[in-house]
Amino acid sequence: MYMDEVVLAGIIAVGLCIAFFIGLGVFIAKDAKKQKSEPEKREGQTST
Repeated sequence: MYMDEVVLAGIIAVGLCIAFFIGLGVFIAKDAKKQKSEPEKREGQTST
């Protein structure tokens, strides 16, 4: 398979985008889990 530097740069760019979105998904999942375990402890909210 012919590997030009443009093809290699494209593969690296796609890989970095995928890694970024996987990391973002992991962060959101951990944050959502933390929010469920501490429901009424957020600042600015008052329970009446």
